[in-house]
Amino acid sequence: MTLAPEVLRLDQITKRFGALVANDAISLVLRAGEVVALLGENGAGKTTLMNILFGQYVADQGSITAFGQPLPPGNPGAALAAGIGMVHQHFTLADHLSVLDNIMLGTRPLWSWRLNRRAAHDKVRALAHDFGLAVDPDARVGGLGVGQRQRVEILKALYRDARVLILDEPTAVLTPQEADALFTTLRRMVARGLSVIFISHKLHEVMAIADRCVVLRHGRVAGEVATRATSPAALAALMVGAEVLRPAPPPGTAGLSRMRLNGVTTPDAEGAPGLKAAMLDLCAGQITGIAGVSGNGQAALSDLVSGLIRPALGRLDIAGNPAPARWTPAAALAAGVGRIPEDRHKAGTIADFTLTENAVLETCRDAPFSRAGWINWRAARAHATAIIAKYDVRCPGPDTRIRLLSGGNMQKLILGRVLETAPVVVLANQPVRGLDIGAISYVHSQLIAARDRGAAVLLISEDLDEVMHLSDVIHVMSEGRISAPIPRGGATVAELGLRMAGEGFAHAA
Repeated sequence: MTLAPEVLRLDQITKRFGALVANDAISLVLRAGEVVALLGENGAGKTTLMNILFGQYVADQGSITAFGQPLPPGNPGAALAAGIGMVHQHFTLADHLSVLDNIMLGTRPLWSWRLNRRAAHDKVRALAHDFGLAVDPDARVGGLGVGQRQRVEILKALYRDARVLILDEPTAVLTPQEADALFTTLRRMVARGLSVIFISHKLHEVMAIADRCVVLRHGRVAGEVATRATSPAALAALMVGAEVLRPAPPPGTAGLSRMRLNGVTTPDAEGAPGLKAAMLDLCAGQITGIAGVSGNGQAALSDLVSGLIRPALGRLDIAGNPAPARWTPAAALAAGVGRIPEDRHKAGTIADFTLTENAVLETCRDAPFSRAGWINWRAARAHATAIIAKYDVRCPGPDTRIRLLSGGNMQKLILGRVLETAPVVVLANQPVRGLDIGAISYVHSQLIAARDRGAAVLLISEDLDEVMHLSDVIHVMSEGRISAPIPRGGATVAELGLRMAGEGFAHAA
């Protein structure tokens, strides 16, 4: 069998950050019309390697060849010109610009006096239709939800006619039907010669789309295997170096109501719907899952639970009593609400703060961290050290700036910060987005343990597998409405996906 020509070769790529070796002599080949899955735990070196390929980092050693020509290091423009497009895990969008402006940004010289916006608008709409990535080209990016921003990132790469497409968790915010549509389109494009590097922690997607899998562990290539010759379990074991056991939670037993929404309506915000006469009961000892396509009111629900907004109509009860008239984040914390936010970078941490400072962000005014109006840094540091040990946060120490951690380790610190306060309500908003399979299992086990200790856990996730696996009861959100409860096992993935898309949707009475 004749092999397709090489389109990309990474040869002995090494990258160090101080004493940390992020990439250690990594070699990788990509051929025309091939999909290669790049796998590994958080911190294994995948993102660093792709940033070197895309010119955002410069390797300490090694070389890259694209379509037979050396790729200049540290030059994203050269990567784009060579036909390499990258959809980043963390967004690189300008909030104050429109979707169309973000997509067109950098595609024309600054001195170009005329932009054919009509043609660009038509092209974006056509791409959005073909890929099932619904987004309004004229919408301001700052008013979009996380899922819609992800779609803009995908469209931005496709707009530039990429011949090599790097996809970093591209389906994290898509319904199963949308993911299937994306894969169908990718297969058509691959058949015409497009090559793809596919980074995902959803191993069933890897098995469905990839031809080969390259697995990184601790910055080195741990193995390479043809997808047809492996299994999800074998890939998971290769990623972490041991068998991965996913927690299988027994059903929870619903206790007293910890928080209840009774006909709650909230205002729309920047094009995103607010809640519409929402009915929801969060009970002790139960995980309540919220499924839905991003931008259908999940942000409003999260903001309400965490005290960022108040009901415009209806009533919010805490443990059977009306919520305080001044329902604020401080009031929510005082009521025992623990918050794992959707965006760990923007809302969950302060990048240039240390782990110690981030560990006490929400409790620095409380004992034992506050003493006579001053922060007790010895107690704070001891608290952060305990979280690092208990929640397996892999880092140099509590004085490390949190921006230097991988996404999974950031999430573990946030998880520890929340759960160590013994909250009665846990808001877990996209708690495992972008995490590896080992970190996912760990986070899930901690949420199950919180439920079993008597907390009411609200799980908001666009990953239906996660919602169906963990939840004792499921609600679907569509255009700000919340469906009647669906018991565990009461609907298939396809049925939930259709409800997420607004078909056959009936909100709670």
